[in-house]
Amino acid sequence: MFLGQGTVVRSVGSFYRVLLKHSPDKPIECTLRGKIRLQNLKTTNPIAVGDKVLISRESTGEPVITEILPRTNYILRKATNLSKQEHILCANIDQLLLIITLSSPATTLGFIDRILVTAEAYHIPTRLIINKIDLIPEIFHEELKKYINIYESIGYDVYALSALDTNAQDTIRGILSNRISFLIGLSGSGKSTIINRAEPSLNLKVGSLSNFSNQGKHITTFAEMHQLPNLGGAVINAPGVREFSLTGFQKNEIGQWFPEIRSRMHQCKFSNCLHLNEPACAVKEAVQNQKIATSRYNSYVGMLQHND
Repeated sequence: MFLGQGTVVRSVGSFYRVLLKHSPDKPIECTLRGKIRLQNLKTTNPIAVGDKVLISRESTGEPVITEILPRTNYILRKATNLSKQEHILCANIDQLLLIITLSSPATTLGFIDRILVTAEAYHIPTRLIINKIDLIPEIFHEELKKYINIYESIGYDVYALSALDTNAQDTIRGILSNRISFLIGLSGSGKSTIINRAEPSLNLKVGSLSNFSNQGKHITTFAEMHQLPNLGGAVINAPGVREFSLTGFQKNEIGQWFPEIRSRMHQCKFSNCLHLNEPACAVKEAVQNQKIATSRYNSYVGMLQHND
């Protein structure tokens, strides 16, 4: 019996929680029909939070997902499980919020750039939130300005705040309002705290840093979409990541997902220029003239080297 169309709001192992379109206040716990599991062999998870699906009730009475509807977008990372190629982090989002911390824990520029390249490739608008600025030692204040300048100069919205500061609440609520947002960042970067600021009634569990590694503990253990009834829209919170690797990119296309490289690549002498050692390269010239940040160019080169 057909039950209707819904949105996957929680994914734990082989079990999914779905909000039906015609009955959004009564989530249904589902499994996945076996033949669908076998159709997608390149990913560790055939279904992600945010997917639109069709639900039916089997003769046994068990509700099952019978079809995954086409996605408007999704975010992929290279899977840590070596038997599979990719892992889908989320689907059908309006924006990605990259949560950055300069300390406790420290987010590297390379990590930031790999996520931004992935979001650009899937045409997902991205905003950067530099969180925990109250914990940044004074000697790193110039580093904070550097992060802001690098990414604002290439067109990204950057917000520097402390989610624990009540003054940040209006900013956070404005960023999340009336959108389906996906939050990504290192474990301990404050994703759950930011969501709690937007919708205090959710009261998501938050944790402290590990004394041993000065990195976050995995308080969020599975992906889940939380509705924001007072703001409109929803937010997807997923377990914090400690690394993010590109997947599915050809070497000669990586540059086009850097906005500052994309705007100059057609000025290079050679149409197939990789912006490494080629003569008359407009991108390398821009780096030398400080019109492209050295850190961004180094990230680009690093992605080429790890994409062999």
